[in-house]
Amino acid sequence: MKKITEGQFDEERAFYNEKDLVLEHVHIDGPADGESALKECVNLQTLNCFFNLRYPFWHCDNVEITKCSMTELCRAALWYTSDIKIASSKLLGIKALRECKNIFIKDSLVKSPEFGWRCDEFEMSNVTIESEYLLFETKNIKAKDLSMKGKYSFQYIENALFDHCSFDTKDAFWHSKNVLVRNSYVKGEYLGWYAENLTFVNCIIEGTQPLCYCKNLKLIDCKMVGTDLSFERSVVDASLIGHVDSIKNPLKGSRILLDSVGDIILDIDAEFGEIKKRK
Repeated sequence: MKKITEGQFDEERAFYNEKDLVLEHVHIDGPADGESALKECVNLQTLNCFFNLRYPFWHCDNVEITKCSMTELCRAALWYTSDIKIASSKLLGIKALRECKNIFIKDSLVKSPEFGWRCDEFEMSNVTIESEYLLFETKNIKAKDLSMKGKYSFQYIENALFDHCSFDTKDAFWHSKNVLVRNSYVKGEYLGWYAENLTFVNCIIEGTQPLCYCKNLKLIDCKMVGTDLSFERSVVDASLIGHVDSIKNPLKGSRILLDSVGDIILDIDAEFGEIKKRK
């Protein structure tokens, strides 16, 4: 493979259409302010590189990014790219990853509004993320030890597994399908509305009005903290540990087992599910 060690490059499409290229200690930065430094590249490795210009990795294939830093000015860094491995790196620009396929990120920090939209085959391990609308419409997700802070995360995602994660969010998992969250902490407002086949196992769930209008919702050995008006118009099978502040209008087919509940509100013209306290 061709190797370039050190140097600063700021021209437009500095490495356009390169193949079998290694960049090490290279800076994509400078007064020429050129865009798309690595567009249309194949078999690309970047190690200890610094990116401070827009759109560096578009329409690339087989990309390894290790110990690299992308600043806030490095916007829309990876789009329309496949077979991506990112390790021990910082992605700080807006819209850092979109419409990509077969992505693996580990041991990295992401601060990027609108991160990871409309991607497929997305895996993460030991990643910290701050983002709005995280992974919007992304499919086939696996995440372990993911720490996330943001707002409208995981909307319209499909086929996902989250394990040992921590989420501090708002309207997470809206309209999601086929999602399993286990051994995790989930803090949010209006969690999981309109979801289908959403399952929580051994999780702590915190926040107002969670899990409403859901189909085939399951909670197994979960704790719900400060969760009022839970399960409105959902069909849920839940085994809960501890106290729930209030439950509202769970629909026919629901079975909810818990230790204690504050208020049970049944105020619509409908057939309701079963709510039982442990003896």
